[in-house]
Amino acid sequence: MRLPALARNGRLPALARNGRRACGMPSSQMRRLAAGRPTLPAPRIARSLSSASAARHSASEAPAPPLQASEAPAPPLQDTFGRLHDYLRISVTERCNLRCQYCMPEEGIDLTRSSQLLTTPEILRIARIFVQQGVTKIRLTGGEPSIRKDIVELVAGLNELRPLGLQRIAMTTNGIALRRKLQPLREAGMDGLNISLDTRDPRKFELFTRRSGCTRVLQTIADASALGFEFVKVNVVVMRGQNEDELSSFVEMTHEDPLDVRFIEYMPFDGNKWGRQKLVSYKEMLDGLLRLYGDRLERLPLEPNHTAKGFKIRGYRGQFGFITSMTRSFCSECNRVRVMADGNLKVCLFGNAEVSLRDMLRSGASDAQVVATIAQAIKRKKRAHAGMDILSQMPNRPMIKIGG
Repeated sequence: MRLPALARNGRLPALARNGRRACGMPSSQMRRLAAGRPTLPAPRIARSLSSASAARHSASEAPAPPLQASEAPAPPLQDTFGRLHDYLRISVTERCNLRCQYCMPEEGIDLTRSSQLLTTPEILRIARIFVQQGVTKIRLTGGEPSIRKDIVELVAGLNELRPLGLQRIAMTTNGIALRRKLQPLREAGMDGLNISLDTRDPRKFELFTRRSGCTRVLQTIADASALGFEFVKVNVVVMRGQNEDELSSFVEMTHEDPLDVRFIEYMPFDGNKWGRQKLVSYKEMLDGLLRLYGDRLERLPLEPNHTAKGFKIRGYRGQFGFITSMTRSFCSECNRVRVMADGNLKVCLFGNAEVSLRDMLRSGASDAQVVATIAQAIKRKKRAHAGMDILSQMPNRPMIKIGG
């Protein structure tokens, strides 16, 4: 006689996350996950069930053996090439007080409506979600983040994520409006700064940025270095015919001060009129400095997930390095993802695939749903970006709308 089939349990109701925003702010966007069907009780097993059938049934009910390491699901922030993304860059504004050639098209950009930009609570919620999944470093970018009115409060909100695992808060800035905010930012929890300065010549500064302010930026760098930030880095985009003759001048900034100067290969973005003839390669820059400093120039060990190849001059307090995205990419070490000011997630600086986290938050998505979307985007990340000539032809945002 055939026994009736055993009923299977329905799906357990999904647990609603009743989390709160960073800094204790209640989340107005949280919604409970849709409940599954109620659990159905399994019918009793007939007493006449044979011992063999009972054994089979018992075995089927036994817990599954634990997954081996190779079978365990990958963390949400790990891509298909094994890269774990523990570094989040968040653009907090599209506005800027400079008009740098490599960052903003000469004709300017169409700014996103303020209602379509992430609010401070939305930024903090996204940051918290990423930190809970393993992000340890957050960098604020723009536009120019220091012109955001609540930038100090935003940093203080991020600082409250440290018990969840956040270790470092940094910011990339042009330094023009930063001096009066240096101390409040340090007290709010800012660990380090990258300050952009492409020339030390006031006249050339105006050509680079279409604005004045070179002396102000140099003073900001000096003040920041004296305030005790964990690091102060100086970002220098090197362009042929404009500032490749100033490399030694920047290296000399590391003589007395513990600065870290970064020479950046010129990269193509929408509207910046990139051309191979304007590119000064890492090899060319290094060869020039080797001729000048000889065996006093020392190579530093590569850091984990490095973006810069580091060097220093023997006896100097600081160091310098080269960011070689065009001629010697470091995609295999990439651990970075970006959230832009409009809330779009971008998993590769040079990729044009984006997904809106802002729309998810505003439609009432749970943290779990946001994590699932982030994980899917990261799993689609490619092994490496295309070569420089292909990149120059690919559609992408202007750098100012991505975040430096």
